[in-house]
Amino acid sequence: MHIRRYLYVSLIAALVVIGLKMLAWKLTGSVGFLSDAMESLVNVVAAGFALLMVSIAGRPPDADHPYGHSKAEYFSSGIEGLLVGLAAVLIIIEAANRLMAPRPVEAVAAGVVLTALATVVNAAVAWWMLRGSRNLRSIALEADARHLLADVWTSLGVIIGVMLVPLTGWLWLDPVVGIVVALHILREAYSLVARSVDGLMDKSLPDDDLAAVEKVLERYRSADVRFDHVRTRRAGTRRFVSMHMHMPSQWSLGHAAHCRLAVEKALMDAIPGIGVTIETLPQGEESHQEECGQPEASAHLPE
Repeated sequence: MHIRRYLYVSLIAALVVIGLKMLAWKLTGSVGFLSDAMESLVNVVAAGFALLMVSIAGRPPDADHPYGHSKAEYFSSGIEGLLVGLAAVLIIIEAANRLMAPRPVEAVAAGVVLTALATVVNAAVAWWMLRGSRNLRSIALEADARHLLADVWTSLGVIIGVMLVPLTGWLWLDPVVGIVVALHILREAYSLVARSVDGLMDKSLPDDDLAAVEKVLERYRSADVRFDHVRTRRAGTRRFVSMHMHMPSQWSLGHAAHCRLAVEKALMDAIPGIGVTIETLPQGEESHQEECGQPEASAHLPE
């Protein structure tokens, strides 16, 4: 299934959820339910922004962007993290105001039922999208799913707090629970922004992909063939690896090309869709940039 289909479902679910939560707030007057509805409103904005960024990321390479537009997904994840953080700050502000002027919560049962229904919808969609993000290796999809999971935790905390208010008579409990959950959301926001920054800075492939690369290279290493300056990076759903492949200088051009193509094919079979760049060099020789002192950025492949 394409990423956009997941995001369309997320957007529709977000609209349904915010309708349920706004109704819960109107019935109860709870600051917790209001804060929960505000967080869901951010879901709608974030899902729409993610759709835009994924559409840009899916564009084919062109003259100005020969490596494609995959990194647009990281902007989606970063903006989504900022929006989640903003929602958390607004929740804290509203909860602090309610602490200064507490008031009772009305129609608790109706509000809890509506919010619980919205929470079930969010949890189901988030679980489905997380599975999709692993299969499609999409940070934008993962960010949207984790955003929904943050909303689930918000709703659970709010439900507990609102239910306890009439049972205990502690009017301050509703805003306090909202503040605690908001701090959890801030942590999630930081994680999303940090991952986006890592992606925009050409972070290396994850450990399982690095292990797959090393396994392939180990098959082709010999007294005649060695590899160095192995570099990897990821851009959205795309993966890249580059390296030097050293061979005996007396080998014919055809034989050297045959060996290089075999390694390239093996890497693409091990990690489908990966972009492979292999520079062939005679044994004992290095490229000009290495001879001029360009530092080697190793991929930290496992031993």
